[in-house]
Amino acid sequence: MKNSKIRLNKYIASSGFCSRRKSDELIQEGKVFVNGKKILELGFLVNSKDEVKVESKLIIPQTPVYIRYYKPAGYITTMSDEKGRKTIYDILPEEVQTLRPVGRLDKDSTGLLILTNDGDFINNFAHPSLKIPKVYRVCANGKLNQNDLVQMEKGIEIERGQLAYAYARIIDFEGKNSVLEMVLYQGLNRQIRKMLDILGHSVISLKRISMGPIDLKGLKKGQFKYIKPKQVQEIKNYLKKLNNNASK
Repeated sequence: MKNSKIRLNKYIASSGFCSRRKSDELIQEGKVFVNGKKILELGFLVNSKDEVKVESKLIIPQTPVYIRYYKPAGYITTMSDEKGRKTIYDILPEEVQTLRPVGRLDKDSTGLLILTNDGDFINNFAHPSLKIPKVYRVCANGKLNQNDLVQMEKGIEIERGQLAYAYARIIDFEGKNSVLEMVLYQGLNRQIRKMLDILGHSVISLKRISMGPIDLKGLKKGQFKYIKPKQVQEIKNYLKKLNNNASK
């Protein structure tokens, strides 16, 4: 950024603290200070010489970093846990310890996570209106049938008033178990497990293999790789296209 001026919300988002939209909310709530002065103006401009704080936390812009990570089972997707459970940050290398996940996977699930310090990217990628397809490979107890697949596509009430949808196909049967490929456009908590439980089929294993145009190719469990700038731009173009379609 050098000494050129940018909008305050973009400055905050570039630190990975939160998205620009959330930054605007923090400004309006009187929680943002520049050089010790409370700022309420949404279009306020700052440069690299200014000291920006959200409440007492110093905001430091960072170069955007994006990685693909193959999460192993046994870890939750948070930076810390009050219950003392292991998190992915217990095993991620120090160089990527400050990156935040785009969405989550529960403790027993494995597969693709995207992590970044780009607050806008996280907000855009996770926004429910875009309906980004997330593909999972699931092994479930018992043999599912076509009727089960139809029910999941029509919607299953997993909580009172909350319908969950999934597009699924049976890939194989392994003994008494079913291997499925499931595509979600929602991001509800433990959605696949709850849907299959209601149908009478508990989940044995669950792996996310892709999120939109990003997949697990070339990754082993516990391994991460940086997403190259060209790929990042392709993802952003993909998100922009989905956003344009959602606005029509």
